[in-house]
Amino acid sequence: MIKYVALYKKPADPEGFDQKYFETHLPIADSVPGLVRAEVAKIQRVVVPGFLGDTELHLIAELYFESKEAMRAAFQTPEWATSGANLTEIGGMELVSMFTAEVVA
Repeated sequence: MIKYVALYKKPADPEGFDQKYFETHLPIADSVPGLVRAEVAKIQRVVVPGFLGDTELHLIAELYFESKEAMRAAFQTPEWATSGANLTEIGGMELVSMFTAEVVA
């Protein structure tokens, strides 16, 4: 299994961003073919102060796929493109760092 992780910095208007993210972006992301499950969590605190510099974190989203191939196929779908366009529209692309991670345990 592999996951696609999105780590969001705290936006200027956290409540407004959350409303847009949970009402528009997450439902689109949930519709991506091949997605096994999605988890979104609000960051409560960073355990090691200063670890990420002055970055204040807000959300972490984890999108799980069965394999790298399934994830790559998902990235080619119209639903994935719509999800990215929506994230740009709500201002999330300016806040996010994304990476993949192989689930090993």
